[in-house]
Amino acid sequence: MSVPNLAVLESYADRKARGAFFTPTAIAEFLAFWAIQQNPHARLLDPSSGDGVFLKAAGEELRRLGTPQGELEALIYGVDVHPGSVRQSRELLAQTGLGAHLLESDFFAVTPPTDLFANLEPFDAVIGNPPYIRYQQHIGKVRQAAAAAALRQGVRVSGLASSWAPLLVHAAAFLKPEGRLAMVLPAELLTVGYAEPVRRWLRERFAAVRLVMFETLQFSEALENVVLLLANGSGGCDGFSLYHVHDAQDLRRIPFTEVQFTPSDVGKWTELLLSMRQRQLFKRVLREHFVGLTQYATVELGTVTGSNEFFTLTDETRTKYGLTETQLKKISPPGTRHLRGMAFTNADWECQRDKGESVWILHPDPADRSKGLQRYVAIGKEQGIDLAYKCTVRTPWWRPPVVSAPDLFFTYMSHRFPRMVTNRAKVTFVNSMHGVRLRRDTPKMAREALSLLSLNSVTMLGAEVFGRSYGGGILKMEPSEAASLPVPSPRALLAAWEMLKDGRAAMDRELRTGLWTTVAARVDDVLLRQVMKLSQTDTEELAEAATKLRARRLGRTAPAVV
Repeated sequence: MSVPNLAVLESYADRKARGAFFTPTAIAEFLAFWAIQQNPHARLLDPSSGDGVFLKAAGEELRRLGTPQGELEALIYGVDVHPGSVRQSRELLAQTGLGAHLLESDFFAVTPPTDLFANLEPFDAVIGNPPYIRYQQHIGKVRQAAAAAALRQGVRVSGLASSWAPLLVHAAAFLKPEGRLAMVLPAELLTVGYAEPVRRWLRERFAAVRLVMFETLQFSEALENVVLLLANGSGGCDGFSLYHVHDAQDLRRIPFTEVQFTPSDVGKWTELLLSMRQRQLFKRVLREHFVGLTQYATVELGTVTGSNEFFTLTDETRTKYGLTETQLKKISPPGTRHLRGMAFTNADWECQRDKGESVWILHPDPADRSKGLQRYVAIGKEQGIDLAYKCTVRTPWWRPPVVSAPDLFFTYMSHRFPRMVTNRAKVTFVNSMHGVRLRRDTPKMAREALSLLSLNSVTMLGAEVFGRSYGGGILKMEPSEAASLPVPSPRALLAAWEMLKDGRAAMDRELRTGLWTTVAARVDDVLLRQVMKLSQTDTEELAEAATKLRARRLGRTAPAVV
C-alpha cells in the first residue's frame, strides 16, 4: 500500500500556521552536497526536519560517497515538534532504504552539545529550512523559549522577529568549531531591522559566509523570496561571498568564484540583491548628487485616533448629526489610493467628499455640548470606542490630537514605490500615511519640486534598499527610513525643476492616468542625464537595478545579474 502524502492531507492553512513550507528537492540536495563536503563520515542535524527532504538528501549524498549502509542512521539526526512530520520523515526514509535518529520535540528544548547535560555530540553540519512563523503568531511560551535559546548564544532577538531567527542561532550551537551551516532563510534576513542582531552575529560567529539568491520564487505556496545561507568555520569574517542564480536548477553550476561584499556594521543588506557594478554605481551617485530627505524636511506620523472608522467622517455623516465645520477638520481620506497625482488639491478633496469618502476628522472644542455632537459621541460609547487605548489616555476621549497640515504627504505603505504628494489643499491626515514638513531654511520650490523629482530611478532604488519588504509585495517605510530616502541635492533639485516645471501639468495628468513610467523616464533624462551628467549606460543601469528589486518584491521574475 502506498504511503499517504501528509503534506497534501494536511491543509495549507494548518501548514502555514506552523510555518511549514516544504523545500524543493533540488535545494535540499544542493545544501546537503555543500554541507557534507565529500566527507563520508559527516554527522548532520536538521533541526526542523519537516517532511524529511533534507534527511533524505543527506542520506543519499552519504551513500553516494560510499558510507556503509549500517552507518547511515548513526550519522543523520532530525528534530520536529509536529508528530505528522516525524512520521512522514520516517516513511520517506524507509522508502529509499535510509534511516535517521528522529526526535519529536521542540528544538528549543534540545540542549546544545556545549551544555553540561547535553545528550548530543557536536555535528559536522546543520542543514534545513526553519519554520517561518511571523511574530504575530510566534507568541507565548514558544517565543520565550526561542528568545532564551538565542540569548544563550549572545543574540538578543527583537519582539518583532519571526521564528526562523532564533532557530538559526540556536542551530549553530550544535556545530563543531569548523562545522558547516546550510539553511534556507527568508530574504528578509537581508532587509528587515529585526534581523540586524542576526546579521551582526553571522559576521562575528563564522569564518566564511556565502549567500545564494534566486531571481524567481522557489516556494509555490509562499510569497516570500528566499536566500540560501552557507556558513562555515568560526572566528568571524569581514565580508560575504555573493552568488545569484535564476532558480534551483542552477545551483550545482555555481562556480563559487568569490564576489566579496563588506556590509555596513548596522542597517539592512538589501543592496546585496544588486550586482557589484550596480552597488558601486548607486553608492557613487548617492555620494556625489543626492542627500537624505531629512536635509529638506522632517517626516512625521499622522494622527492616531484609536478608531479611524469613528473619528473620520463622510460628509453624509457630518450632515446626519448636524456637525459643523467648526467641530471638524478637513483631512486627506485614510489610505493613499486617492493620491494619484503630484498634488492633493482642493478639487481633489471635493471629489473625495462627493464620492462619500471620509474627508473630515472630529475635532470639536472640549467644552462643546451641542446636541449633534452629544448624539455622535453617544454612538461611539455604545460601540466601545472610548475603551480603545488611545482614547483612554486623553481627555476628552472623543477629541483626537489633530496634526497640523504638512507640506507634503508620504505614502509609506506602497506597492510600486513610495511617493511624495504636495498638500495644496492644506488638510491634515491620519496615520495611514506620513507627513513631510519642510524646514525653515528649505527653498519654497521644494514643496512642489520634491513630488516630481522624487520620481527618479535613484530615489526609487533607495526606497527598495532602505525600506522594508513584506509578503504580498508591500514596501513599508517608517519615518526614520523615509528620512533617509535619497533625494536630489539642492543644486540638482533646483536645476532640474527649472527644466521641468513648465511641463508639470501634463506630467500630473499622466500620473493620474497611471503612466508613471513615462514620467519617471522623463525625470531620469533631465535629472540624471542632463543635470547630473550621468552616461546613458549608467542611467539605464540604475533604472534596471530599481526595476530588479521592485520585481523581486512583487514576486515577478527579474532580469538576471551578470
